[in-house]
This record gives sequence, structure tokens and C-alpha cells, in this order.
Amino acid sequence: MSPSTTHSEARQSAQEYLNARLASRAKSKRQFTVPEIDISPSFSSSIEDRKAVAAQIHEACVNSGFFHVTGHGVSDETRQAVLTLAKRFFQTLSREKKEALHIKHSPYFRGYEPADSSYVNPADWTAQDAAPETKEGFNWGYEAGLDPTGGDGQYRELDGKAVNGNVWPSEEDVPGFYSTIKQYYGEILSLARHLFRLFALSLNLPEDYFDDMMTHPGGIARLLRYPASSDPQPLDPNQADKEIGLGAHSDYECFTILLCSTAPGLEILSPDNVWVPTPAVEGSFVINVADFLMRWTNGMYQSTVHRVVNRTREERYSVPFFFSINYDQMVETLPSCVTPENPSKYPPIRAGEYVLERLRATAPET
Repeated sequence: MSPSTTHSEARQSAQEYLNARLASRAKSKRQFTVPEIDISPSFSSSIEDRKAVAAQIHEACVNSGFFHVTGHGVSDETRQAVLTLAKRFFQTLSREKKEALHIKHSPYFRGYEPADSSYVNPADWTAQDAAPETKEGFNWGYEAGLDPTGGDGQYRELDGKAVNGNVWPSEEDVPGFYSTIKQYYGEILSLARHLFRLFALSLNLPEDYFDDMMTHPGGIARLLRYPASSDPQPLDPNQADKEIGLGAHSDYECFTILLCSTAPGLEILSPDNVWVPTPAVEGSFVINVADFLMRWTNGMYQSTVHRVVNRTREERYSVPFFFSINYDQMVETLPSCVTPENPSKYPPIRAGEYVLERLRATAPET
């Protein structure tokens, strides 16, 4: 299979999955819930304690695809500092300075992302009834200077090049920007590596199965601002939303770690095709399975469709962290997820190539 064929397959299969979920009218016998998992026992020296947490994660991943984690060890100071930074960046940096950081200047979609520069659901570019997205973002990815381990010096970008694709505002324009990002990213990266060891246990794999694949991992993060609604309305499944912060989508990488402010907005598509509001749990992160892990597990773990609609008069800020493995890693279906009755549904693909193809699909064709 040629690289171009693989890339086309990655984009097409993901879009087909999203379209099928949005069109589904399947009825579920289970009540749709987003469980709260205290992962503090997973830091224990007891493998049984760690397996117990992993079992809860497995249950969440095959059912809702979403769960809250508490007891994660990321400090409240770090969490609040990055949310404050997001507010300061979007409210104080001039339009001209933002434009200089525009993602159109980056082959890796890094930097400032205004609302009109992308649709997270590629089909919305041509849909006549698609509501424009109102989100405003700033995107960055892994670099060794943000990694508490110092990295292994082998980082490759999405396209395999040995470069650092990040762009940053100057210290003069946004004082403390990089240092705050470094603190947050470092703590969240450590948490992501810890969670992936739990994911390994949850899939009946050795706990260190993914360790060698996380030495210079993909880890795209975003600061996001959702403006207050001009006409706040309660959720009505029978009425089209006029203001969409972020359209219906599933995430691209292995899993997402989401930090958000107090303003609600996250909505998850339930198995019976109803949008379910998902309020934040104080002190928690929201974790969700993303498409690459669903692909890697041969569909065992479900990537759940979700969106953001700010229905309040309060601005919403969030910081999603999309965790992957080393972008130069070639990936085939996990051995514990393949049986003679359930052979692999997906061809091998390099991790970075998959994510880059998905990102390219969100921008207009040029």
C-alpha cells in the first residue's frame, strides 16, 4: 500500500466514522454516563492497585469513551496559571501580533488560530447549514525544552522532519508565556505517560508496553477561548444551534487530557444520538479516547463524538492536550486486540502521518 493510499484511507475512515455516529439512531440499553475515576491508587507500588485503576479505565473506554480523573497529581497552581495565561493571551495581544503567529504560516498548524481558519469537522466546509465556529485558539506541540525528562534528542515532526515546528509570542508581548506553558506542559506530559501505562494494563499488555514509544512523543496542546453566547439558550436537541464553539468531531491522537474553566460547554454525543452536557468536576481532568487509539485497539476502545457550545454569558477557556506516541513510530493493531474471529481492520501507518492527514482535512482546500 502506497503512502498516498494510506493517507487517503486514514482521512476517509475517520470521516466515515464521524458521519455514521452523527447519523446513528441506535438505542442503547445502558444509561450514558461519564464516570469519575480517582487514579491516586495508580501511583502505588502495588501492581494490584494499578490494575484496579486500569480496570476502571477499561470499563470507561469500552462504554462512554470519556471519563474524569481526580487524584492526578497536577497542582491547582499550575492548572489555574495556564487558564489565566489563556485569558491574558486572547484579551491583550493585538490583532496584528496574533496575525504574525497565524497557523497559515506553519506547515504543522502551530500558532494562532482564528475562528474562521478551520472547521474541526471537514464536512462542514461544504455543508450549507453548518454554523460557523466561534472558538479562538493557540496551538503548540512537543519540544525537548518542555519535557521534564529532557527528551532523547530524536524528536521528529508530523512529517518526519527533525525540526521544531513551534512558534511563540515574544516575552515582551506576553510576559511569562513560555515559562507558564513549560510548567503546565511538563506536568501534563508526565501525567500522560503515567496514564498510558495504565492504558497498557487495561488492554492486557505489559505495563511498560508503550514506554519506548513515548521518548519523544507527539503532544499537541491548545489554548482555547469560546466567547460568551450572544443569545444564551438551554440545550434543545430538536433545534439547530446558531452558535457553535467547536463543531462535532472526534479527536485524532491516542487520548486527550482536557482542562477547562468553570463555564460549561462540552457536550458528548450519546449512543442514541443525543447531545449530553458534561459539566467539569472540580479539580479533575476530562479524558477521552481519540481516533488513533480506537484504530490501534481495532475498535475495542471507542472514540466518542463531542462538541463545544457555550450557552452562557461567560467566556469559556480550555486547554486540551492531545497525546500520541513518537511520531516516527509505525503502528499496527495491538496484539491483544486481534483474534482469528476479529482480524485487524486497519493497515499499518506512521503515527505522525496519521495526525497530519487529519489536521490537513480541517483546513480549506487550496
